[in-house]
Amino acid sequence: MRIEDRIEALLFEGVREGVYPGAVLLVSHKGEVVFFQETGHCSLTPRADPMHKDTIFDLASLTKPLATTLAIMKLVDEGGLNLDQALADLLTGDIPADKRALTPRMLLSHSAGFIDWKAFYLELDDIRPEKRKEVLRERILNMPLAYKAGKETLYSDPGFMILEWLIEERAGVLMHIFLDRYFYRPLSLNRTFLHNNDLKIRFFEDQFAATENCPWRGKIIRGSVHDENAYAAGGYSGHAGLFGTAEEVYILVNLLRQHYHGERSDYLKPETVRAFLTRQNIIEGSTCALGWDTPSAGGSSSGRYFSSNSFGHLGFTGTSVWMDLEKDVIVVFLTNRVHPTRDNEKIKEFRPRLHDLIMEELGKASA
Repeated sequence: MRIEDRIEALLFEGVREGVYPGAVLLVSHKGEVVFFQETGHCSLTPRADPMHKDTIFDLASLTKPLATTLAIMKLVDEGGLNLDQALADLLTGDIPADKRALTPRMLLSHSAGFIDWKAFYLELDDIRPEKRKEVLRERILNMPLAYKAGKETLYSDPGFMILEWLIEERAGVLMHIFLDRYFYRPLSLNRTFLHNNDLKIRFFEDQFAATENCPWRGKIIRGSVHDENAYAAGGYSGHAGLFGTAEEVYILVNLLRQHYHGERSDYLKPETVRAFLTRQNIIEGSTCALGWDTPSAGGSSSGRYFSSNSFGHLGFTGTSVWMDLEKDVIVVFLTNRVHPTRDNEKIKEFRPRLHDLIMEELGKASA
């Protein structure tokens, strides 16, 4: 059986076993795409629409590395931001005493002390839409920290909401404009964008993978962001709201791979990319790099065979990307596993199994 046949069979098994309605998988080795296939459906209700290779996915928390972190990289590259500058020196206005010394490095590595998540959207209904993001940021800054900064690691959405604010302050433009200017448009990423509730989407609904039948909004979400806090904040924030296709996600990740290896230096300095793709070790035992994760010793979503020099991230909607810089493998795996309900968590066991098969078929498996 060919490599393609075994991987395709497992992809279809994911549909048959109800891991997800549909998926798109792209695998590259040494910069060459060796597998690119879709399976299943991008929606099941109110109608069944087939998945396509160019289906647009709500990338969820892939926003963190592929939007927010990318923008921070560019600001660092151009000298507009230092990773160890204090918030008090980066943001205008009154910063609470317990937040003044926090740094972008702490925020990017989830060690700044912020809580993991809160249903802010339930508190914003009575706030005018154009004021919600400002109010949200003030509330995050004024919340007590969950732990002393630099002493623990806690994966945090609010921390990345603050990073979006930093980007706006230092760049002088909104984050989506900054990213379009320096990355998405120059790379001709026509299906990669940060969703804005106020702008008309230029794609038809059937070009999107559907997400959840949202109890809060009372409908199937398709073409707008699934994350409630991002939706309430206008459509995106630093933690969620990026949309894209498997191929365009690959273009972004491969761009980092090329810069990391010094094959190009047109978008970012190679040393900047290497700095971000380095496990920080601020907290003993933490797997965090800057805006990215690295494989844990056991039970990693990357499976058993990705080397320690690997970097990845997951998205709540069922998206993921892993890149092994030593074995030179990239895996982009996009699904709509939350359609029609987020209660489906079968992907947690399926994802590492898929990664293991890919590495075995590529001959990159090792204990």
